[in-house]
Amino acid sequence: MNDRRISDNMEQLLNKQMTREAYQAQVYLSYGSWAEVNSFGGIATFLYKHSNEEREHMFKFLKYINDRGGSATIEAIAAAPVNPKNIGECLNAILQHEIDNSKEIDKIVNLAHEEKDWATFSFGQWFVKEQIEEESLIKDVIDKYNLASTATSQNHNLYDMDKDLASASQEGTLPREESL
Repeated sequence: MNDRRISDNMEQLLNKQMTREAYQAQVYLSYGSWAEVNSFGGIATFLYKHSNEEREHMFKFLKYINDRGGSATIEAIAAAPVNPKNIGECLNAILQHEIDNSKEIDKIVNLAHEEKDWATFSFGQWFVKEQIEEESLIKDVIDKYNLASTATSQNHNLYDMDKDLASASQEGTLPREESL
């Protein structure tokens, strides 16, 4: 019995995204290692946790593809980019990665809508929401970094920021979930 419930095009797009999520995990892992080597243990912890979250996203795609009768294809992961020069560059690069990832998630949702593949459309909505949270979270971290790094006593503020990130939430807040 043929239990395939996704198109060839969708399977290909989902597999590309699964690999992209693995790549994102490598980027966070690489930047986390860079932060640790540069004595920013809290930032490293934050980035390592985020690496694990991206790996979980990869597994969500893998399971979804296989559960819908497709076949997850494990491909080589590109090397992470070169180490950033400073924390600001690191955080801005991460934000750009998240923005680019959001655009790719949109392609999945758009194709699902076009194909009237409502199961994949629903699956993709989880990632749309997740990307809103990811971008919001990183923008918030960048705002805190900018505030800390432009103050008079930069080193003290960066130390405090680093400490705060060690226990920071891995989730952003969506505007619709805010309450006064």
